[in-house]
Amino acid sequence: MSDRQLVISAGPREWLGLAVLVLPTALLSMDATVLYLALPSLSAELAPSPGQLLWISDAYGFLVAGFLVTMGTLGDRIGRRRLLLIGAAAFLVVSVLAAYAPSAELLIVARGLLGIAGATLMPSTLALIGNMFRDPRQRGVAIGLWSAGLSGGVALGPVAGGLLLEWFWWGSVFLLAVPVMLLLLLAGPFLLPEHRDPEPGELDVASVALSLVTVLPIVYGIKHLAEGGSVVPGGIALLLGGGTGIVFLRRQRRLSVPLIDLRLFAARPFRNALLVLLAALACVAGIYLFAALYLQQETELSPIVAGMWLVPSAVAMVLTSVAAPALARRIPVHRLFASSLVVSALGFGVLASTPAEEGIAPLVTGLVLIYLGLGPVMALSTEIVISAAPPDRAGAASALSETSVEFGLALGVAVLGSVGTFVQRGHGFTTGLAVVAAIGVAVLCGLAVLAGRRPDA
Repeated sequence: MSDRQLVISAGPREWLGLAVLVLPTALLSMDATVLYLALPSLSAELAPSPGQLLWISDAYGFLVAGFLVTMGTLGDRIGRRRLLLIGAAAFLVVSVLAAYAPSAELLIVARGLLGIAGATLMPSTLALIGNMFRDPRQRGVAIGLWSAGLSGGVALGPVAGGLLLEWFWWGSVFLLAVPVMLLLLLAGPFLLPEHRDPEPGELDVASVALSLVTVLPIVYGIKHLAEGGSVVPGGIALLLGGGTGIVFLRRQRRLSVPLIDLRLFAARPFRNALLVLLAALACVAGIYLFAALYLQQETELSPIVAGMWLVPSAVAMVLTSVAAPALARRIPVHRLFASSLVVSALGFGVLASTPAEEGIAPLVTGLVLIYLGLGPVMALSTEIVISAAPPDRAGAASALSETSVEFGLALGVAVLGSVGTFVQRGHGFTTGLAVVAAIGVAVLCGLAVLAGRRPDA
């Protein structure tokens, strides 16, 4: 083995550190879906309005998405491990507050604070992996395992919720964070190295403000219109967010140390990877919400039984996420991308075309196909985004990847969830599920065409 290989190869400490990073990653993504099976019992106790119920479901994901870019850049400046540990402490405390929230309003506030705390954690975990694993092959395996934690958390959220709800109250789903964050706080200082940009430059406060005034009005506008609210306030919010976004992008081009390095977007694989993450996760979040509710409400299964029916899809995604780096060494990445998206589209097709009287088996089959394809998509997209950035900007690049994931999950709940609910009111739950699945087929087939083009074409 050469001296260079000895320098860049990761050792036991790095792999143990990876395990410490994967656990909070799985927990953070689990928080986006863990409430799906808890919504009926939560609604019975707190009696939220329909609008409040949607905010409880996706306030976390939207605020994570809103603050990720800022927190990723902050980690590059003050140290990624330091920001990670600060966020872990905050997440632990707010999780306890959410578990014992006495009203819908306070639960919405707690979910929002969890989102801000989560935004400090997610880019730090991925950026540290990029710094700890310099060997490209080891980094691919590490990111595959990280993606397995991320995707497994999304898929296992309802499963964990179902298990807890069998014996405890709805707030218990938030207490999952306590042991995980304690482990991170205790082991992180010993297993995780500190990394920061040696010459970070001054943080542009105006860019931070502009990024928030871009994301949050757009979030509000989408949610308001998706809930069937008045067109005027929703439209004004979208126009405000879009206009501020243009000002934000122009400012980034002028800054010597921008909040987002727009030069990264010059590479088509980088752009495509972010787009695929956002759109694919939106489709999956929308269908997963309906699948979880279908199992519990339409088939009248208990939370634990409904959760267990979702285990096969979670296992499928974890396995393909881990296998993605090895597959990418044998299959051109653009072909692997396209074929994975087609597999997921087939799963959506099963859900869109199967009559309700066929039972649970077609639902589970469709979900397994969806997640078989999604595993490589998430792992490879993340690897492309991280590899495109220089090491001192790993936090900012990680934030862009996580923003796409979280925005996709939240948009799926808000937009596709609202579309499916609208159809359900007039034509039944099964028809609502089929419509959301049909949208997923169309979107994923379009993404497969986009991702299937050769990088040099």
